[in-house]
Amino acid sequence: MLTGIRIVFLGGDARQIEVIRKCVEMDATVSAAGFEKWESRIPGVILEPLSEELLAGADVLVLPTVGCDQEGNINALYAKDRLKLEEEHVAALPPNAAVYTGLAKSYLRDLCAKYSLKLVELLDRDDVAILNSIPTAEGALVMAIQNTDFTIHGSTSIVLGMGRTGFTMARALQGLGSSVKVGVRKQEHFARAEEMRWRPFMTGELLQQVGDVDLIFNTIPSMVITAQVLTRIPRHCVIIDLASAPGGVDFRYAEKRGIKAMLAPGLPGIVAPKSAGIIMGNALVQSISEEIIIRGD
Repeated sequence: MLTGIRIVFLGGDARQIEVIRKCVEMDATVSAAGFEKWESRIPGVILEPLSEELLAGADVLVLPTVGCDQEGNINALYAKDRLKLEEEHVAALPPNAAVYTGLAKSYLRDLCAKYSLKLVELLDRDDVAILNSIPTAEGALVMAIQNTDFTIHGSTSIVLGMGRTGFTMARALQGLGSSVKVGVRKQEHFARAEEMRWRPFMTGELLQQVGDVDLIFNTIPSMVITAQVLTRIPRHCVIIDLASAPGGVDFRYAEKRGIKAMLAPGLPGIVAPKSAGIIMGNALVQSISEEIIIRGD
């Protein structure tokens, strides 16, 4: 239980509603800014404007999954006006407060470091990333189906990267009857891909692997699908880039060649916000509870 813990939420999308709901269920005292247009309010949540006074008494500050940008602007779907996290807001937090988000940019990291505040990026947790890979893969499959005139069954697909999202993506494609190649950068991933009966190759060999491909799903956050690679890819191939922006595809050259390539970050919040929010909410509550135990509160 989070009885006696004051949590302040700043903005967010439909995922954040589920996170707020979880914290209320755990008996936390919850305030929220940037929710003026929230129609179905959760009983017990206090809606307030963003101010230094709001944050001065917070034990926990929760930002959206994508945190804020390099100017402090916060994605706030239900806000009436723009929501921006200023330095004075962070400075107002108590010294023992913790800041939670999904992924933080340097703006937020630097401010937390400057004021010696604990910053927790929930998407760094293996349990969150693995569970989030499920709606990511489902959303990517929806995009593939919507943007092709052939079935996934019988197609040849490539998944680049065999991290948590790449593994789930490859397994989903295999389950639908696609012949799956997996581009990896580590020998242990090569061995695991072989064990899964995929066709692994090292990413340095990508140029030689794309000549017969129908679908490519990239999870590597660096430029891997270059202009040179794109010259070998069939024009009917659809590329879905699941890596964080700016992705790993030369989108300009893909458009020039007439190849459909789409950057698709944040799919869990788009295709399954309720499930994604529950995942984040459970992780947040667990993390706060563990911190309470450590501090002996």
